[in-house]
Amino acid sequence: MPPTTARSRACRSSGSASTPAGRSDPPQTDRPGVDLIALLVDAAPVMLAGAGYTLLFAVASMVGGLALGFPVALMRISPWALVRFPASLYVSVMRGTPLLVQIFVIYYGLPSIGIEFTPVTAGVLALSLNAGAYLSESLRGAIRAVSEGQWRASFSLGLGYWQTLHHIIMPQALRIAVPSMSNTLISLIKDTSLVSVITMTELMLATKEVIATTFQPLPLYIAAACIYWCLSLFFEAIQRRAERRLNRAHAIR
Repeated sequence: MPPTTARSRACRSSGSASTPAGRSDPPQTDRPGVDLIALLVDAAPVMLAGAGYTLLFAVASMVGGLALGFPVALMRISPWALVRFPASLYVSVMRGTPLLVQIFVIYYGLPSIGIEFTPVTAGVLALSLNAGAYLSESLRGAIRAVSEGQWRASFSLGLGYWQTLHHIIMPQALRIAVPSMSNTLISLIKDTSLVSVITMTELMLATKEVIATTFQPLPLYIAAACIYWCLSLFFEAIQRRAERRLNRAHAIR
């Protein structure tokens, strides 16, 4: 039975609080700073391993999103409505529904019709499908930003559609699309936290597991936020370097 109100007040007044059965509060010492450092040091291996999985899943989802986003972008700029429609519908659905719902549909919904995935496969698939919609829009906008006169000039020189796209259009479009695509990758890093709901091991799930044994949510969630921030800064640095290289290559041409 839970303690009575009077007993609870007595416990609080004597400096001790009642705790649920089977749970003990972490020991209190006169050195909170030292205890905090020890907590973070002990939690670091588990959380950093989770961060490694977060990075791996984000990069894998980015690759999958690009593999899907590029053909979708080409379908979206097609002159034929029958080609544009399925691509436009896909982009509209993926951008117009929450990522968490998409994860639930893939992991919990599809098994009802006989399609089952492991947590890792379901998580990466959901992230890839979601990222593909946003990346397709980034690529479509970048391709549209290249002057149509360059298409006509290439065709007049005897280049075909795919030759023009590969040699003339895409090198310029990528330079335009890099900032937007980098933003999608950074968003993917943060979005991986959602796949913890299907027990997919990554930084957020690792943090929750440590909290379950230490009962110290505030410092550990702050530490997780700092790790996410550092990963984002890392990819921002890669983005700036890629932009400089593409700009130099464009200037040389």
